Amino acid sequence: MDVFYYYTFGTASWLAVQAIPLLASPTLIVAILSPDARHATPLEEYFARSLGIALITMGILAILLTGAIPLTSSFSDYDNNLGTTTDPTDPKTPYAMPALTITTLYHSLMAFYSYTLWLRTGVGMFSVSTGAAGSLAALGVWCILFATSSGRVSGRTGADKRVSGWPFVNKGVDKKKGKKAL
Repeated sequence: MDVFYYYTFGTASWLAVQAIPLLASPTLIVAILSPDARHATPLEEYFARSLGIALITMGILAILLTGAIPLTSSFSDYDNNLGTTTDPTDPKTPYAMPALTITTLYHSLMAFYSYTLWLRTGVGMFSVSTGAAGSLAALGVWCILFATSSGRVSGRTGADKRVSGWPFVNKGVDKKKGKKAL
């Protein structure tokens, strides 16, 4: 499985994990968060469930817009053996890079926010949120930098064509080219 798929399905899974308690029991969430035990008001239930629905919708959109699930009319149209690409000219995934960028920004902001809450309150669950969102943000940045179609990977050797010999000399390439290695 491609790293891009790990990021896409990891994003959807993390959003679903956050959404399930909001959808299942907003009263429990309010009881945990408020200093006195009370039932949730209808407005609090509405906002909790709306946020849960929005998180699940964002997770589904991340899967669909990145092309992790091919949206073609038949499997014969999906002839790429490696799965999806982030190539903007690919008709199956025209929104892969924008969706990847937006979800990475979301995870980065949530990691920063949960980290500040963890420092301010000392609640250990914010560290879990910081770790999960930070890991997904780092994986998203990695996908933006290295897993995009703009990479120059040789089809024959699998090596990156953009490398140079500076500041370190690549003796193996220099021998093949007949250059004298330093």
